[in-house]
Amino acid sequence: MSQITRCAWVPDGNPLYTDYHDLEWGVPVYDGRLLFEFLVLEGAQAGLSWATILKKRENYRAAFDNFDPAKVAAYDEAKVAELLSNAGIVRNRLKVASAIRNAKCVLELQREYGSLSEALWQFVGGKPKKNAWKSLGDIPARTEESDAMSRFLIKRGFNFVGTTICYAFRQAVGMVNDHTVDCFGYDEVSP
Repeated sequence: MSQITRCAWVPDGNPLYTDYHDLEWGVPVYDGRLLFEFLVLEGAQAGLSWATILKKRENYRAAFDNFDPAKVAAYDEAKVAELLSNAGIVRNRLKVASAIRNAKCVLELQREYGSLSEALWQFVGGKPKKNAWKSLGDIPARTEESDAMSRFLIKRGFNFVGTTICYAFRQAVGMVNDHTVDCFGYDEVSP
C-alpha cells in the first residue's frame, strides 16, 4: 500500500491536522457562515499555533452560536463575560471583541454585496487561483491580493485581518490552492 504524500506542514500522526488538510484546507468555500467562521478562527490564531485553534474549534462553534453573524453581532457585555470565562476558546478580550465587531461588519458586507462570499471572492475573480509551489518554503505569507483584501476589510471596520491573516484565510477557504505539487491535495482541490 503506497503512502499518501501531504504538504510538509502536516505533522505525521496528528489526526486533527490530517483531517483538516485532507478534507478542508484549500477546498473552495462559498458558504457565508463558514467564511465567517474561518475569519474568526484565523484572527483567534494570531500569535498561536493552528493546532491550538483546531483543538478548540468545536468549542468555538458552540460558544459563538455556530458562527451565525447576526447572533454574534448582537452579543452584549454579559455574553462577552461568558466567552472570556470559557476555557474552550482563546480567552483574549481583543479577539472576542474582534469576532463581535467583525460579525457586525459581515452584516454590512452582506447588505452591500448580497453575501459575504461575493464580497470576499471578488479578490480572485470568483474562482480559486492554483499555484504550483514545489516546497513549503516557496509559499508566501502574503501577496498583493491578500494586501488588497486586508485593506478592503480594514476600511470596512474589520480587525484581526492583516495581510498575513488574510493570506492564511484565503488558503483555508480555497481562494488559493497552495498544496505543494507533490501533495495529493494539489490535484484533488483543483478548480
